[in-house]
Amino acid sequence: MPEYVVLLSVPGLRRKDLEHMPRLRALTEGGDCAELVPSFPGVTCCVQANMTTGLPPNEHGVVANGFYFRDKEECEMWIAPNSCIQRPQLWDIMHGHDSRLTAAAWFPLHSVGCGADVVCWPAPKHNPDGSESLWCYSKPEPLYTELLERHGHFPLQHFWGPFANIKSTQWVVTTAIEAAEKFRPNLFYAYLAHLDYAAQKEGPDSPAAVRALGDLDSEIGRLDEGFARAYQGSEPLWLVASEYVITPVEHVSYPNRMLREAGLLTVGLEEGREQLDFGASRAWALVDHQFSHVFVKDHDPQVCRKVFDLLSNCDGIADVLSHDELEKVDLKHPLSGDLVVISEPNSWQAYYWWLDDCLAPGFARAVDIHRKPGYDPVEMFWDPNAKGIPLDASLVKGSHGAPAKTAEQRGVLLSSQRGVFVERPLADTDVADVVLRQFGI
Repeated sequence: MPEYVVLLSVPGLRRKDLEHMPRLRALTEGGDCAELVPSFPGVTCCVQANMTTGLPPNEHGVVANGFYFRDKEECEMWIAPNSCIQRPQLWDIMHGHDSRLTAAAWFPLHSVGCGADVVCWPAPKHNPDGSESLWCYSKPEPLYTELLERHGHFPLQHFWGPFANIKSTQWVVTTAIEAAEKFRPNLFYAYLAHLDYAAQKEGPDSPAAVRALGDLDSEIGRLDEGFARAYQGSEPLWLVASEYVITPVEHVSYPNRMLREAGLLTVGLEEGREQLDFGASRAWALVDHQFSHVFVKDHDPQVCRKVFDLLSNCDGIADVLSHDELEKVDLKHPLSGDLVVISEPNSWQAYYWWLDDCLAPGFARAVDIHRKPGYDPVEMFWDPNAKGIPLDASLVKGSHGAPAKTAEQRGVLLSSQRGVFVERPLADTDVADVVLRQFGI
């Protein structure tokens, strides 16, 4: 039974990608390999919560990469507090089993205030003048200050947006090695996001996506060497889990525009720009990659029926589920929408509600992940003429999130040792059990 486990959370990793990743292949060629099926919805926050709790969204409450709070009529994407995960995670379970067991959570979502012993996550400071200063939440609290002195700030501009590149992962890997050397946690869980960028921007089989595999492979090799030093005399068990697979897309749908044209979504003007009015809208959609939650005012059944009929006939939409039908996909939760709209594998959904780009809100052309009521992969592009993000959703060439019904939509779980798990299709909710068994839990 290993004393130490390293769990890497890698979005977009496919079994066939190992052909381009010699360091990862060498690390795991003597171990197990199984198909890993993301639960629906296959998006970052949901899948990470699935893997760290062993439970689906209807149990832990993370139903998307964002939340709509009906009582406050507020939507917020990519929130940081761990309190949104409503069930114990790996570190909580480990502590409950044996208080001597320790864990690190290095850059997973929803990690601010989590129960892990060692934590790092971007948390820019908000200044009185409205500006932001680079910073990271860390645990122990002085840890980020120490890392800052040696490595500079975490390069947030390279973690997402038009300038996203390997530099952010290099910082994550460098500091993860230092954290492992200093704290030697029994479980080290690290999120390496690099494969997300090129695969969505240019397509999962594009030359840029292949180059990204090589870039990430070099960093995994560096992580392997660094952790070998950190855990001298106790070789850790490595687990590499693909969060989801990115599939090629050539179509985009606009649920909010359709709801607006049907007279169900209401906008207001602020400084000459259209803002979505959550409270006044009879229906609107929080879109997230290849699915969306549609929230209906007062759960009006007539409006629900109208939305169902409207969006079921939309090009690129595979299915529309009523709230009661969400039980069959483990997504029935108070925070879920009245309906959930699911894209075809070759399509995705954009949050846009304006019909004239001149009336788009100011944040539409900015990297502004919190104010947009939906995920916006177009933030990876740059319009030099407008000096901002373009408003052309057709630029996106890869997406994910729809139910993983085919092998092409499923990832992989790898281990560095044999006999760690049965080599059959596993669900992302099985990952927690694989980890905990290594500690006799």
